[in-house]
Amino acid sequence: MSSRKGALATALLVALGLALAFLLPEIGLRLVGYVPARVPSTGRMANPRWTMLVDCYPTNPRGYFDVDLRTPESREKYFGLAPLRYDRLSARAPWAVEFRYNALRFRDRAPSPKAPGVRRVVLLGDSFTEGQGVKEQDTAARRLGEALEAAEPGKWEAVNCGRRGADFPALYDAFGDALAFEPDVLVYAFVPNDAARSAAFQARQSYLDDWIMDRGAMVEAAEVPGPRLFESRLFAFVEDRITSYRVSRATTQWYLDMYAEPNRQGWEETQAHLRAMNWTLRERGAHFLVMSWPLLVGLEGGYPFSPVHETLHRFCVKEGIAHLDLLESLRGRKSAGLWVHPVDRHPNEAAQALAAEALRPVVRDLASRP
Repeated sequence: MSSRKGALATALLVALGLALAFLLPEIGLRLVGYVPARVPSTGRMANPRWTMLVDCYPTNPRGYFDVDLRTPESREKYFGLAPLRYDRLSARAPWAVEFRYNALRFRDRAPSPKAPGVRRVVLLGDSFTEGQGVKEQDTAARRLGEALEAAEPGKWEAVNCGRRGADFPALYDAFGDALAFEPDVLVYAFVPNDAARSAAFQARQSYLDDWIMDRGAMVEAAEVPGPRLFESRLFAFVEDRITSYRVSRATTQWYLDMYAEPNRQGWEETQAHLRAMNWTLRERGAHFLVMSWPLLVGLEGGYPFSPVHETLHRFCVKEGIAHLDLLESLRGRKSAGLWVHPVDRHPNEAAQALAAEALRPVVRDLASRP
């Protein structure tokens, strides 16, 4: 009988220990107000001809976004972009940045002949170059043009030929359009997801988040519902951490594999496009510069995508293409301080200014060469 009582006591102690192991962290998480980080999703509106677009955000944490879609003035100006969903979007993501595009769908003026003695720099790339979430005057292209012009008045122009969503081969098409600006120096702003991809490799992305838009934290609602009274914060915490780790690891590997054997065909196609761009510019008497943007994660230490930068650098050296790696200018900075928004990790106005600062001496040196 005593042995049974001992076993029962042991079982009760184990059960009590397990209960405390669950209850103490559960109580602690509730006391600190923990809930999984969720915010209303970002959005955008654009007219059919793609001459105007508005990037929309749920909050304005830095006070940078100067358009409030809830005001009568904004409603009058932008309602025609999305009349069927304007009210729903303005309730969910009311803070916005306006974009204007030319007929080539670049965020700049229409192509025009250069004035005598003017050297023109063209920045080509995707949403990092276009400046998603950034006012036009704060983009790297505009900042670079102003800096060059300040040093040599009347001698420089910089043109923004960024096109959001463009990877290779679409970036090569954008390059063909950008030649209409008659560049003296063309800067291709590389981002680690730019490479062409085989169909099999591309299919892997559908299972992943990415390191640019934090889609896992966004919900399609104007108000984020809070946790129910009896919903476990501990289970939510563990699930959130496991999901974040799994997705982050898979996404990181996907980026690394884009420049390795799993995407060998796509990387070879990308190299062919870069060679063609360099050859075309040389035939025109112009200069080609590849500038590498890092993804804005892990800049404080342990940046995970250095192998991608190294692979691109080796290629550029082999082909005689000038290369500037922005990782060296941004390393050691707080990653989140360079984001457009907590759920949008495109480079903000501070990151764009740093890019322009790094570019200025390199562009001037290239342009001075025969």
